[in-house]
This record gives sequence, C-alpha cells and structure tokens, in this order.
Amino acid sequence: MSILEINRMSKIERLQTMEAIWDSLIHEEPEIESPEWHGDILAGRKTKIEDGTAEFLSIEEVKSKYNRYKTYSDTVRCCKRS
Repeated sequence: MSILEINRMSKIERLQTMEAIWDSLIHEEPEIESPEWHGDILAGRKTKIEDGTAEFLSIEEVKSKYNRYKTYSDTVRCCKRS
C-alpha cells in the first residue's frame, strides 16, 4: 500500500487499518528485542508509582504541553529558514 493510497482513506479507515496491523503484530514473536535501557526506564517508573513519587498529567495538561512544544518547535523551524 502506498502513501497515496493511505492518504485517500478516511480517518476511520486509517484507524481501522492501524488496529488491524497492531493486532497482527501482537500475535507474533518479536523480531526485534527492546534495548535494555527500555526496561530500566519502565522499572524506574514502576518504582516511582509504588513509592508514591510519580507525577501524573491530565489529558488537558498533556495537550497544553504538546501545544506549547509544537508552537516553540514551529517558531524555531521558521526562524532557522531565514
């Protein structure tokens, strides 16, 4: 399937396709092992949750952070072109 074909799909069709791909992947043996540091990151996060020091963001906070980052990133990219 080409990018052109994907772009012609509706959003619903693309989401359904992604779900089907993910579903097919979870039933296969992994061909690529996660790097060891992934496990270290997850263990650190689990420890923070267990000892009560983890900080959680609401979806609104995540969107706000993303929008601030995107605005900054777009500004930097714009200025670099000049």
